[in-house]
Amino acid sequence: MSCPALPDGFDFTDPDVLHDRVPFPEFARLRQSEPVRWIAQRPGIAGFDDAGYWAVTRHADVKYVSTHPELFSSSLNTAVIRFNESISRDKIDVQRMIMLNMDPPEHTRVRQIVQRGFTPRAIRSLEDALRDRARRITEAALANAAADGSFDFVTQVAVELPLQAIAELIGVPQGDRTKIFDWSNKMAAYDDPEYAITEEVGAEAAMEIVSYAMNLAAARKECPAKDIVSRLVAAEDEGNLNSDEFGFFVILLAVAGNETTRNAITHGMHAFLTHPGQWDLYKRERPATTAEEIVRWATPVVSFQRTATQDTALGDARIKKGDRVGIFYSSANHDPEVFDRPDEFDITRDPNPHLGFGGGGPHFCLGKSLAVLEIDLIFHALAEAMPDLRLTGAPRRLRSAWLNGVKELQVSVS
Repeated sequence: MSCPALPDGFDFTDPDVLHDRVPFPEFARLRQSEPVRWIAQRPGIAGFDDAGYWAVTRHADVKYVSTHPELFSSSLNTAVIRFNESISRDKIDVQRMIMLNMDPPEHTRVRQIVQRGFTPRAIRSLEDALRDRARRITEAALANAAADGSFDFVTQVAVELPLQAIAELIGVPQGDRTKIFDWSNKMAAYDDPEYAITEEVGAEAAMEIVSYAMNLAAARKECPAKDIVSRLVAAEDEGNLNSDEFGFFVILLAVAGNETTRNAITHGMHAFLTHPGQWDLYKRERPATTAEEIVRWATPVVSFQRTATQDTALGDARIKKGDRVGIFYSSANHDPEVFDRPDEFDITRDPNPHLGFGGGGPHFCLGKSLAVLEIDLIFHALAEAMPDLRLTGAPRRLRSAWLNGVKELQVSVS
Protein backbone atom coordinates (compact mmCIF):
# COMPACT_ATOMS: atom_id res chain seq x y z
CA MET A 1 0.00 0.00 0.00
CA SER A 2 1.51 3.32 -1.09
CA CYS A 3 1.63 6.34 1.18
CA PRO A 4 -0.71 9.20 0.28
CA ALA A 5 0.94 12.23 -1.34
CA LEU A 6 -0.61 14.53 1.25
CA PRO A 7 -2.15 14.08 4.71
CA ASP A 8 -5.93 14.29 4.80
CA GLY A 9 -7.09 17.90 4.77
CA PHE A 10 -3.68 19.37 3.91
CA ASP A 11 -4.05 22.80 2.27
CA PHE A 12 -1.05 24.70 0.91
CA THR A 13 -2.87 28.00 1.48
CA ASP A 14 -3.58 27.39 5.17
CA PRO A 15 -1.83 30.39 6.81
CA ASP A 16 -0.61 28.15 9.62
CA VAL A 17 1.44 26.17 7.10
CA LEU A 18 3.51 29.13 5.90
CA HIS A 19 3.69 30.50 9.42
CA ASP A 20 5.77 27.44 10.24
CA ARG A 21 7.61 26.65 6.99
CA VAL A 22 7.43 26.43 3.22
CA PRO A 23 6.04 22.93 2.60
CA PHE A 24 8.83 21.65 0.36
CA PRO A 25 8.41 17.93 1.22
CA GLU A 26 4.72 18.04 0.28
CA PHE A 27 5.53 19.92 -2.93
CA ALA A 28 8.12 17.28 -3.83
CA ARG A 29 5.67 14.41 -3.29
CA LEU A 30 3.08 16.08 -5.50
CA ARG A 31 5.56 16.83 -8.29
CA GLN A 32 6.39 13.13 -8.36
CA SER A 33 2.96 11.57 -7.93
CA GLU A 34 0.23 14.08 -8.77
CA PRO A 35 1.65 17.37 -10.12
CA VAL A 36 -1.83 18.86 -10.64
CA ARG A 37 -3.80 17.98 -7.52
CA TRP A 38 -7.27 19.02 -6.34
CA ILE A 39 -7.13 20.59 -2.87
CA ALA A 40 -10.51 20.58 -1.16
CA GLN A 41 -11.60 23.56 0.94
CA ARG A 42 -14.69 24.42 2.90
CA PRO A 43 -16.71 26.89 0.78
CA GLY A 44 -16.03 30.45 1.83
CA ILE A 45 -12.87 29.80 3.83
CA ALA A 46 -10.70 31.52 1.20
CA GLY A 47 -13.28 34.15 0.35
CA PHE A 48 -14.62 32.14 -2.60
CA ASP A 49 -17.88 30.23 -2.79
CA ASP A 50 -16.40 27.03 -4.16
CA ALA A 51 -14.99 23.73 -2.94
CA GLY A 52 -11.26 24.28 -3.47
CA TYR A 53 -8.57 24.72 -6.10
CA TRP A 54 -6.09 22.82 -8.25
CA ALA A 55 -2.50 22.92 -6.96
CA VAL A 56 0.00 23.13 -9.83
CA THR A 57 3.49 22.23 -8.63
CA ARG A 58 5.77 21.43 -11.60
CA HIS A 59 7.88 24.14 -13.24
CA ALA A 60 6.63 23.33 -16.75
CA ASP A 61 2.97 23.41 -15.70
CA VAL A 62 3.32 26.69 -13.78
CA LYS A 63 4.85 28.23 -16.92
CA TYR A 64 2.04 26.83 -19.07
CA VAL A 65 -0.70 28.31 -16.90
CA SER A 66 1.15 31.63 -16.71
CA THR A 67 1.58 31.94 -20.46
CA HIS A 68 -1.98 31.04 -21.48
CA PRO A 69 -4.19 33.85 -20.16
CA GLU A 70 -6.89 32.91 -22.64
CA LEU A 71 -7.33 29.66 -20.68
CA PHE A 72 -6.42 30.85 -17.19
CA SER A 73 -7.76 34.23 -16.10
CA SER A 74 -6.26 36.56 -13.51
CA SER A 75 -9.39 38.69 -13.41
CA LEU A 76 -12.28 36.31 -12.73
CA ASN A 77 -11.27 35.63 -9.10
CA THR A 78 -8.14 37.81 -8.93
CA ALA A 79 -4.60 36.46 -8.51
CA VAL A 80 -4.82 36.22 -4.71
CA ILE A 81 -5.37 32.59 -3.83
CA ARG A 82 -6.82 33.12 -0.37
CA PHE A 83 -8.47 36.12 1.24
CA ASN A 84 -9.76 36.57 4.75
CA GLU A 85 -12.84 34.40 5.27
CA SER A 86 -14.98 37.44 6.10
CA ILE A 87 -14.28 39.34 2.87
CA SER A 88 -17.27 40.16 0.69
CA ARG A 89 -17.41 39.38 -3.01
CA ASP A 90 -17.72 43.10 -3.79
CA LYS A 91 -14.38 43.73 -2.09
CA ILE A 92 -12.76 40.96 -4.10
CA ASP A 93 -14.16 42.32 -7.35
CA VAL A 94 -12.91 45.87 -6.75
CA GLN A 95 -9.37 44.49 -6.75
CA ARG A 96 -9.70 43.92 -10.48
CA MET A 97 -8.63 47.55 -10.78
CA ILE A 98 -5.10 46.43 -9.82
CA MET A 99 -3.00 45.44 -12.84
CA LEU A 100 -2.08 42.12 -11.22
CA ASN A 101 -5.76 41.16 -11.42
CA MET A 102 -6.42 42.14 -15.03
CA ASP A 103 -6.55 40.11 -18.23
CA PRO A 104 -5.69 41.22 -21.76
CA PRO A 105 -6.59 43.48 -23.45
CA GLU A 106 -7.12 45.78 -20.43
CA HIS A 107 -3.98 44.46 -18.78
CA THR A 108 -2.03 45.06 -21.98
CA ARG A 109 -3.19 48.69 -22.15
CA VAL A 110 -2.29 49.48 -18.55
CA ARG A 111 1.02 47.62 -18.63
CA GLN A 112 2.12 49.44 -21.78
CA ILE A 113 1.60 52.71 -19.92
CA VAL A 114 3.25 51.88 -16.60
CA GLN A 115 6.25 50.15 -18.13
CA ARG A 116 7.44 53.60 -19.21
CA GLY A 117 8.72 53.98 -15.67
CA PHE A 118 10.65 50.69 -15.76
CA THR A 119 12.74 51.07 -18.90
CA PRO A 120 16.44 50.17 -18.59
CA ARG A 121 17.22 53.88 -18.82
CA ALA A 122 14.79 54.70 -16.01
CA ILE A 123 16.27 52.03 -13.74
CA ARG A 124 19.86 53.07 -14.54
CA SER A 125 18.96 56.63 -13.61
CA LEU A 126 18.21 55.44 -10.06
CA GLU A 127 21.37 53.40 -9.55
CA ASP A 128 23.69 56.05 -8.11
CA ALA A 129 21.06 57.36 -5.70
CA LEU A 130 20.12 53.84 -4.55
CA ARG A 131 23.78 52.84 -4.12
CA ASP A 132 24.23 55.81 -1.81
CA ARG A 133 21.03 54.95 0.04
CA ALA A 134 22.16 51.31 0.50
CA ARG A 135 25.42 52.54 2.04
CA ARG A 136 23.58 54.90 4.37
CA ILE A 137 21.14 52.18 5.42
CA THR A 138 23.93 49.83 6.50
CA GLU A 139 25.77 52.65 8.27
CA ALA A 140 22.60 53.61 10.13
CA ALA A 141 21.98 49.99 11.17
CA LEU A 142 25.47 49.85 12.65
CA ALA A 143 25.04 53.17 14.41
CA ASN A 144 21.67 52.18 15.87
CA ALA A 145 22.65 48.66 16.95
CA ALA A 146 22.40 47.78 20.63
CA ALA A 147 25.46 47.90 22.85
CA ASP A 148 26.16 44.23 22.11
CA GLY A 149 25.96 44.88 18.36
CA SER A 150 22.58 43.23 17.86
CA PHE A 151 19.68 44.53 15.77
CA ASP A 152 16.67 43.35 13.80
CA PHE A 153 17.75 42.95 10.19
CA VAL A 154 14.18 43.26 8.87
CA THR A 155 13.33 46.65 10.30
CA GLN A 156 16.82 48.16 10.23
CA VAL A 157 17.96 46.98 6.79
CA ALA A 158 15.60 44.92 4.65
CA VAL A 159 12.60 47.25 4.69
CA GLU A 160 14.50 50.41 3.90
CA LEU A 161 15.89 50.15 0.37
CA PRO A 162 12.66 48.89 -1.26
CA LEU A 163 10.72 51.71 0.39
CA GLN A 164 13.29 54.31 -0.57
CA ALA A 165 13.42 52.95 -4.12
CA ILE A 166 9.64 53.29 -4.50
CA ALA A 167 9.80 56.79 -3.08
CA GLU A 168 12.61 57.66 -5.50
CA LEU A 169 10.78 56.08 -8.43
CA ILE A 170 7.46 57.86 -8.08
CA GLY A 171 8.59 61.04 -6.40
CA VAL A 172 7.16 60.37 -2.94
CA PRO A 173 8.93 62.46 -0.29
CA GLN A 174 11.32 60.16 1.59
CA GLY A 175 9.69 61.26 4.84
CA ASP A 176 6.45 59.60 3.70
CA ARG A 177 8.01 56.18 3.12
CA THR A 178 6.97 54.98 6.59
CA LYS A 179 3.35 55.61 5.59
CA ILE A 180 3.78 53.34 2.57
CA PHE A 181 5.39 50.70 4.81
CA ASP A 182 2.54 50.84 7.32
CA TRP A 183 -0.21 50.76 4.69
CA SER A 184 1.34 47.88 2.73
CA ASN A 185 1.83 45.86 5.94
CA LYS A 186 -1.83 46.28 6.81
CA MET A 187 -2.87 45.15 3.34
CA ALA A 188 -0.65 42.05 3.25
CA ALA A 189 -0.68 40.84 6.87
CA TYR A 190 -4.41 40.15 7.32
CA ASP A 191 -3.75 36.51 8.30
CA ASP A 192 -1.28 37.28 11.10
CA PRO A 193 -2.93 37.79 14.50
CA GLU A 194 0.11 39.68 15.82
CA TYR A 195 -0.87 42.60 13.61
CA ALA A 196 -4.57 42.34 14.52
CA ILE A 197 -5.50 43.46 11.03
CA THR A 198 -9.22 43.22 10.30
CA GLU A 199 -10.74 43.31 6.84
CA GLU A 200 -11.84 46.88 7.56
CA VAL A 201 -8.33 48.00 8.56
CA GLY A 202 -6.85 46.43 5.42
CA ALA A 203 -9.47 48.11 3.23
CA GLU A 204 -8.82 51.45 4.93
CA ALA A 205 -5.08 51.07 4.30
CA ALA A 206 -5.76 50.39 0.61
CA MET A 207 -7.92 53.50 0.37
CA GLU A 208 -5.22 55.54 2.14
CA ILE A 209 -2.72 54.50 -0.54
CA VAL A 210 -5.20 55.25 -3.34
CA SER A 211 -6.05 58.63 -1.86
CA TYR A 212 -2.37 59.50 -1.36
CA ALA A 213 -1.53 58.46 -4.94
CA MET A 214 -4.48 60.36 -6.43
CA ASN A 215 -3.39 63.52 -4.63
CA LEU A 216 0.13 62.98 -5.94
CA ALA A 217 -1.21 62.50 -9.46
CA ALA A 218 -3.32 65.66 -9.22
CA ALA A 219 -0.29 67.66 -8.09
CA ARG A 220 1.79 66.39 -11.01
CA LYS A 221 -0.94 67.18 -13.52
CA GLU A 222 -0.99 70.72 -12.23
CA CYS A 223 2.80 71.03 -11.98
CA PRO A 224 4.68 68.27 -13.88
CA ALA A 225 8.09 67.16 -12.63
CA LYS A 226 10.80 64.94 -14.06
CA ASP A 227 9.49 61.76 -12.48
CA ILE A 228 7.46 58.69 -13.36
CA VAL A 229 4.23 60.14 -11.98
CA SER A 230 4.30 63.00 -14.45
CA ARG A 231 4.97 60.60 -17.33
CA LEU A 232 2.12 58.29 -16.32
CA VAL A 233 -0.68 60.74 -15.53
CA ALA A 234 -0.07 63.92 -17.53
CA ALA A 235 -2.24 64.31 -20.64
CA GLU A 236 -4.66 61.51 -19.75
CA ASP A 237 -6.36 61.81 -23.13
CA GLU A 238 -3.07 60.86 -24.80
CA GLY A 239 -3.12 57.34 -23.40
CA ASN A 240 -1.98 57.82 -19.81
CA LEU A 241 -3.46 56.59 -16.54
CA ASN A 242 -6.44 58.27 -14.97
CA SER A 243 -6.25 59.10 -11.27
CA ASP A 244 -8.00 55.90 -10.13
CA GLU A 245 -5.72 53.72 -12.26
CA PHE A 246 -2.65 55.46 -10.90
CA GLY A 247 -3.88 54.95 -7.35
CA PHE A 248 -4.27 51.21 -7.88
CA PHE A 249 -0.86 51.09 -9.58
CA VAL A 250 0.71 52.52 -6.41
CA ILE A 251 -1.05 49.80 -4.38
CA LEU A 252 0.67 47.26 -6.62
CA LEU A 253 4.02 48.97 -6.09
CA ALA A 254 3.49 49.11 -2.33
CA VAL A 255 2.88 45.37 -2.04
CA ALA A 256 4.63 43.80 -5.04
CA GLY A 257 7.57 46.21 -5.00
CA ASN A 258 7.97 46.52 -1.26
CA GLU A 259 6.87 43.35 0.52
CA THR A 260 8.46 40.99 -2.01
CA THR A 261 11.88 42.67 -2.27
CA ARG A 262 12.05 43.17 1.48
CA ASN A 263 11.46 39.45 2.04
CA ALA A 264 13.93 38.46 -0.68
CA ILE A 265 16.62 40.54 1.04
CA THR A 266 15.77 39.03 4.44
CA HIS A 267 15.74 35.44 3.17
CA GLY A 268 18.95 36.15 1.26
CA MET A 269 20.73 37.32 4.40
CA HIS A 270 19.45 34.33 6.36
CA ALA A 271 20.65 32.02 3.57
CA PHE A 272 24.12 33.58 3.64
CA LEU A 273 24.40 33.34 7.42
CA THR A 274 23.29 29.69 7.41
CA HIS A 275 25.59 28.93 4.45
CA PRO A 276 28.81 30.65 5.55
CA GLY A 277 30.76 29.29 2.61
CA GLN A 278 28.43 31.16 0.26
CA TRP A 279 28.82 34.35 2.32
CA ASP A 280 32.61 34.02 2.11
CA LEU A 281 32.36 33.44 -1.63
CA TYR A 282 30.14 36.47 -2.05
CA LYS A 283 32.42 38.76 -0.06
CA ARG A 284 35.39 37.55 -2.10
CA GLU A 285 33.98 37.44 -5.64
CA ARG A 286 30.55 39.19 -5.73
CA PRO A 287 29.09 36.91 -8.46
CA ALA A 288 26.68 38.69 -10.80
CA THR A 289 24.36 35.66 -10.49
CA THR A 290 23.75 36.27 -6.77
CA ALA A 291 20.48 38.24 -6.88
CA GLU A 292 18.75 35.68 -9.12
CA GLU A 293 19.66 32.84 -6.77
CA ILE A 294 18.45 34.81 -3.77
CA VAL A 295 15.08 35.31 -5.48
CA ARG A 296 14.86 31.62 -6.43
CA TRP A 297 15.77 30.58 -2.90
CA ALA A 298 13.41 33.05 -1.23
CA THR A 299 10.50 32.95 -3.69
CA PRO A 300 8.70 35.68 -1.69
CA VAL A 301 5.36 34.99 -3.41
CA VAL A 302 4.67 31.31 -2.80
CA SER A 303 1.64 31.23 -5.11
CA PHE A 304 -0.87 33.13 -7.15
CA GLN A 305 -4.03 31.80 -8.73
CA ARG A 306 -5.80 31.77 -12.06
CA THR A 307 -9.35 30.73 -12.95
CA ALA A 308 -10.15 28.43 -15.86
CA THR A 309 -12.11 30.20 -18.61
CA GLN A 310 -13.18 26.89 -20.19
CA ASP A 311 -12.91 23.15 -19.63
CA THR A 312 -9.29 22.19 -20.20
CA ALA A 313 -6.68 19.58 -19.36
CA LEU A 314 -3.38 20.02 -17.55
CA GLY A 315 -1.41 16.81 -17.36
CA ASP A 316 -3.83 14.14 -16.17
CA ALA A 317 -6.14 16.66 -14.51
CA ARG A 318 -9.44 17.64 -16.09
CA ILE A 319 -10.06 21.23 -15.06
CA LYS A 320 -13.57 22.62 -15.40
CA LYS A 321 -14.54 26.13 -16.43
CA GLY A 322 -14.63 28.28 -13.31
CA ASP A 323 -12.19 26.14 -11.30
CA ARG A 324 -9.49 28.03 -9.43
CA VAL A 325 -5.91 26.99 -10.21
CA GLY A 326 -3.06 27.70 -7.77
CA ILE A 327 0.36 28.11 -9.38
CA PHE A 328 3.03 27.39 -6.75
CA TYR A 329 6.25 29.20 -7.59
CA SER A 330 8.02 27.85 -4.49
CA SER A 331 7.52 24.33 -5.75
CA ALA A 332 8.48 25.17 -9.34
CA ASN A 333 11.71 26.76 -8.12
CA HIS A 334 12.76 23.50 -6.49
CA ASP A 335 11.83 21.23 -9.40
CA PRO A 336 14.73 18.80 -9.96
CA GLU A 337 13.71 18.42 -13.61
CA VAL A 338 14.86 22.01 -14.10
CA PHE A 339 17.42 22.73 -11.36
CA ASP A 340 20.52 20.74 -10.48
CA ARG A 341 20.68 20.37 -6.67
CA PRO A 342 17.58 22.55 -6.21
CA ASP A 343 17.73 22.38 -2.40
CA GLU A 344 21.20 23.94 -2.30
CA PHE A 345 21.78 27.70 -2.05
CA ASP A 346 24.33 28.39 -4.80
CA ILE A 347 25.00 32.01 -5.77
CA THR A 348 26.95 30.88 -8.86
CA ARG A 349 23.94 29.00 -10.27
CA ASP A 350 23.81 29.59 -14.03
CA PRO A 351 21.52 29.20 -15.86
CA ASN A 352 18.81 29.90 -13.32
CA PRO A 353 15.37 29.81 -14.98
CA HIS A 354 13.51 30.38 -11.72
CA LEU A 355 9.94 31.66 -11.59
CA GLY A 356 10.41 34.01 -8.65
CA PHE A 357 9.36 36.89 -10.87
CA GLY A 358 6.42 34.96 -12.30
CA GLY A 359 6.09 32.22 -14.85
CA GLY A 360 6.38 34.42 -17.91
CA GLY A 361 3.44 35.63 -19.94
CA PRO A 362 1.63 38.94 -19.49
CA HIS A 363 2.13 39.09 -15.71
CA PHE A 364 5.90 38.63 -15.65
CA CYS A 365 7.18 41.03 -12.98
CA LEU A 366 7.43 44.54 -14.38
CA GLY A 367 9.88 45.57 -11.67
CA LYS A 368 12.35 42.70 -12.04
CA SER A 369 15.27 44.93 -13.05
CA LEU A 370 14.64 47.27 -10.13
CA ALA A 371 14.38 44.38 -7.65
CA VAL A 372 17.62 42.80 -8.89
CA LEU A 373 19.35 46.17 -8.65
CA GLU A 374 18.15 46.68 -5.07
CA ILE A 375 19.28 43.22 -4.01
CA ASP A 376 22.68 43.67 -5.63
CA LEU A 377 23.23 47.09 -4.05
CA ILE A 378 22.17 46.18 -0.52
CA PHE A 379 24.34 43.05 -0.38
CA HIS A 380 27.34 44.92 -1.79
CA ALA A 381 26.84 47.46 1.00
CA LEU A 382 26.39 44.74 3.65
CA ALA A 383 29.54 42.92 2.56
CA GLU A 384 31.49 46.16 2.92
CA ALA A 385 29.97 47.38 6.19
CA MET A 386 29.17 44.11 8.01
CA PRO A 387 31.44 41.33 6.72
CA ASP A 388 31.30 39.54 10.08
CA LEU A 389 27.55 39.70 10.56
CA ARG A 390 26.18 36.66 12.37
CA LEU A 391 22.78 35.19 13.13
CA THR A 392 21.55 35.37 16.73
CA GLY A 393 18.00 34.05 16.42
CA ALA A 394 15.66 32.08 14.19
CA PRO A 395 13.49 34.07 11.77
CA ARG A 396 10.03 34.96 12.99
CA ARG A 397 7.80 34.13 10.07
CA LEU A 398 4.69 35.91 8.84
CA ARG A 399 1.41 34.02 9.07
CA SER A 400 0.16 34.26 5.50
CA ALA A 401 -1.67 32.23 2.87
CA TRP A 402 0.65 33.16 -0.01
CA LEU A 403 3.62 35.27 1.15
CA ASN A 404 6.91 33.74 2.29
CA GLY A 405 7.42 36.55 4.78
CA VAL A 406 9.72 37.20 7.73
CA LYS A 407 8.77 39.69 10.46
CA GLU A 408 12.01 39.62 12.44
CA LEU A 409 15.57 38.36 11.98
CA GLN A 410 17.93 39.08 14.86
CA VAL A 411 21.59 39.47 13.89
CA SER A 412 24.73 40.89 15.45
CA VAL A 413 27.90 42.61 14.26
CA SER A 414 29.84 41.81 17.42
